[in-house]
Amino acid sequence: MEILKIQNLSKIYGTGETAVRALDDVSFSVEKGEFVAIIGPSGSGKSTLLHILGGVDRPTSGKVYVDGTDIYQMNETGLAVFRRRQIGLIYQFYNLIPVLNVEENITLPLLLDERKVDKQHMHSLLQSLGLQGRLKHLPNQLSGGQQQRVSIGRALINNPAIILADEPTGNLDSKNSAEIISLLKMFNKRFNQTLMIITHDERIALQADRIISIEDGKIAKDEVIRR
Repeated sequence: MEILKIQNLSKIYGTGETAVRALDDVSFSVEKGEFVAIIGPSGSGKSTLLHILGGVDRPTSGKVYVDGTDIYQMNETGLAVFRRRQIGLIYQFYNLIPVLNVEENITLPLLLDERKVDKQHMHSLLQSLGLQGRLKHLPNQLSGGQQQRVSIGRALINNPAIILADEPTGNLDSKNSAEIISLLKMFNKRFNQTLMIITHDERIALQADRIISIEDGKIAKDEVIRR
């Protein structure tokens, strides 16, 4: 079943002679539960693509459909709600709130939505992430790997349809990197959540079901690795 459809997506920053075309007429679709790696050199448009898919940055032209809904037909309020409920965003530098503890950082999307925490789901999530004994710790009391686990918990607390990760291991050593990717793959398989990862690491890309290569804002290659 198709969960994500991108049609003729373009993004231009600036105008006139200084205009930069970050994405140039990109089209592809992703099946529910698929694990897709997006690779390409710096400045190729990978992060721009991920931000548009996550409802963070609007395209100049083109369409993004998530589960059949054209997300850029929504107003800003609707788009913000969509982001919190349907998209789990994970960044390289964690983006945790320094004054909030682990529990507060993870449940922040629910609090912003004025929704109750599902205690059973929260317990299961903390167990999977190995964070049960860290609930009251602040981010500066955690290692890099633990902070990234918290950001994964925050991304997954709403059971999103799609997980988007922008270089999620770029700030970690090889041991923590391997553990984070294993966790993301586990959630991808266990809950059939679509997973899209931007990475420069070929070892991570080769674990995906499919690799999309982007160069100069265009898809250079779209290759199925495993079915």
